[in-house]
Amino acid sequence: MSSPHRSQSDEIVCRELVELVTPYLEDVLPPDERVLVEQHLADCDGCAAYVQQMRLTIRAVGHVSEDAITSKTREDVLAIFRQWREREARREG
Repeated sequence: MSSPHRSQSDEIVCRELVELVTPYLEDVLPPDERVLVEQHLADCDGCAAYVQQMRLTIRAVGHVSEDAITSKTREDVLAIFRQWREREARREG
């Protein structure tokens, strides 16, 4: 993932991309962060697939307001995400 024009500290890792995916898809990231995300996506098939899955999910579901989700559903979804994130961190670790 290293590029000869950027230092290692300027690159983002998969965990950071997961945190930036919503603002990235909503096109509200500052230009410098957007460049870092796009560079990472060009080099990381897993994250590129994740972003594509998010795009497809958004397209399929549309917008769901927070009020429309029960607290149990919200907690279930957050638990699934946390488990996924922990697995990813172990794989990268």
